[in-house]
Amino acid sequence: MYSGVNPNADIVLNFGSSGGLFQQIANGADFDIFMAADKIYPDKLKAQGKISGDVKTYAFGKLVLWSNTVDVSKGLDILAAKSVKRIAIANPGVAPYGDRSVQCLKYNNLYEKVKNKIVYADNIAQAAQYVQTGNAEAGFIALSLAMSPEMKGNYYVLDIKCYKPVEQAMVLIKRRQSNPEAVRFMNYILSAESKPVFERYGYLLPQHE
Repeated sequence: MYSGVNPNADIVLNFGSSGGLFQQIANGADFDIFMAADKIYPDKLKAQGKISGDVKTYAFGKLVLWSNTVDVSKGLDILAAKSVKRIAIANPGVAPYGDRSVQCLKYNNLYEKVKNKIVYADNIAQAAQYVQTGNAEAGFIALSLAMSPEMKGNYYVLDIKCYKPVEQAMVLIKRRQSNPEAVRFMNYILSAESKPVFERYGYLLPQHE
């Protein structure tokens, strides 16, 4: 993707929950760009004066229920079945997709029925790992993750009306604003050239001026 456009650029990725990465950056961690799974944490960094420029929305994510052992393709009701003993959800306190998972369960009047089955993960990657390793029969993750080639199983795409939109936003960290490659990378993510990649993994795209 970007490496084909700028082959000399060295990109180092650091994965984690949006809330966890926000805390690291707020405490001075040496990051150039913050790509969050929501807009709340980038807005908080802006309020703290830690970003250069504006908060930019790069995509809208979709939530799915995913499993590699039970058939979840027909919907959420499977979660109340005896065959599902544990449900993996990213920590709603720091992970936007976890927060939306709880919203979705409550919207569908299932939260009280299944809350004792829930096991909380640090982020959606760990929630998927819980399911993959048999520590949960099903889990809530991002559609983009469920569509990854290495994710063997089946998934059910949740109706977007059951949770607040997952508006994923990015910012350039102020102390790194002099890094031209960071600026180029951010501009590339927001460009028309990157749109097919996001669309391929099920994201909805904002309209930038």
